[in-house]
Amino acid sequence: MNPTDIPAYMAHVGVAARAASTAMAAAGTAAKNAALRGLAQRLRAASADLQGANARDLDAARAAGLAEPMVDRLKLGPAVIDTVAEGCEQIAAMPDPIGEITGVKRRPSGISVGQMRVPLGVFGMIYESRPNVTIEAASLAIKSGNAAVLRGGSEALHSNLALWRLVQAALVDAGLPADAVQLVETTDRAAVGRLITMPEYVDVIIPRGGKGLIERISAEARVPVIKHLDGNCHVYVDAEVDLDLAVRVTDNAKTQKYSPCNAAESLLVHAAQAAAFLPRIGAVFAAKGVEMRCDAAARAALAAVPNARLADATEADWAEEYLAPIISIKVVAGVDEAIAHINRHGSHHTDAILTTNHPNAMRFLREVDSASVMVNASTRFADGFEYGLGAEIGISTDKFHARGPVGLEGLTSMKWVVLGQGEVRG
Repeated sequence: MNPTDIPAYMAHVGVAARAASTAMAAAGTAAKNAALRGLAQRLRAASADLQGANARDLDAARAAGLAEPMVDRLKLGPAVIDTVAEGCEQIAAMPDPIGEITGVKRRPSGISVGQMRVPLGVFGMIYESRPNVTIEAASLAIKSGNAAVLRGGSEALHSNLALWRLVQAALVDAGLPADAVQLVETTDRAAVGRLITMPEYVDVIIPRGGKGLIERISAEARVPVIKHLDGNCHVYVDAEVDLDLAVRVTDNAKTQKYSPCNAAESLLVHAAQAAAFLPRIGAVFAAKGVEMRCDAAARAALAAVPNARLADATEADWAEEYLAPIISIKVVAGVDEAIAHINRHGSHHTDAILTTNHPNAMRFLREVDSASVMVNASTRFADGFEYGLGAEIGISTDKFHARGPVGLEGLTSMKWVVLGQGEVRG
């Protein structure tokens, strides 16, 4: 099919995906696991070839002047290849959710009613930069019995094509349809426009990338979207707290890695702990070159910290996702103000309270309106692997269907099943 004729090409992709989804929904666990283990073997065996394809993308990215952090995301080195291969094996080892029947209850009429877990059908995945997402999405699609249409960024086209060919070979070897995972082979942006407006072929769209991409998909899609726009994650240090724990967890939440969506961007500190806590965490941030954008009370508490990079926070800072060594800091009167601030300015992604006060911890868990809410733990744990999901296809801050890290179960739905012995309704 000629990928330059975008409407015809995408219709062809959609028809093939829908047909493949029927076969994948009926596929046995053994075949799906064989495909995943075969894919892992192929990835390791093709490491040199994959790095060669990746080198073409890296050279083109540098020639185009792509920023070095973005170039770094494109790299498909031996460690990354081994990690995604191991991920395939881990997913193969996980229980198959498809066909599980739960909650069966016998009704007075004699029928038994329960729910069965089934695939969503076809999902479209639109993502940027990281070619490892191609394998993560493909492996989750295979195990969950779905078909997937993948559209990676133009900057990773050669890498994604090389990875996708391995996926298709592994599917065929396991007796599964090659079209269960398709990669859109054109960089034309019109292909995205068609993919997100084909409800007859695609059941859900999952965008993974920058805020601009996700806003565009959300605005233009005619297919349901699983998404999060940004990650303005908060850490709140309560009045009653273990200060050593608070310093350690806050440091990790902010500085363990600056670029992920689950890194802390805002720090709220109870007024009773500002004088004790802020100079300690301020010294840690100063040593690591983290800029602190403060309200007046926080700035006063941090004023004596040597080499501290301090600035006055603006109203915009309270809602900002920096993805950089910058953090906003505000002193609050208590848990009420902290919860109100988070619900107003946060992105409903991940927020944490550090406290030894159990009632305050329980209030925070109940009342903070976010996909992940934590007590005495780093926001960096908001991750599918860390949650025991094996892998994730993204993070959702939506309230319908999936919320938080989206793993295998997030790619499934429940349907009602009724078991009878000839009962009729009177």
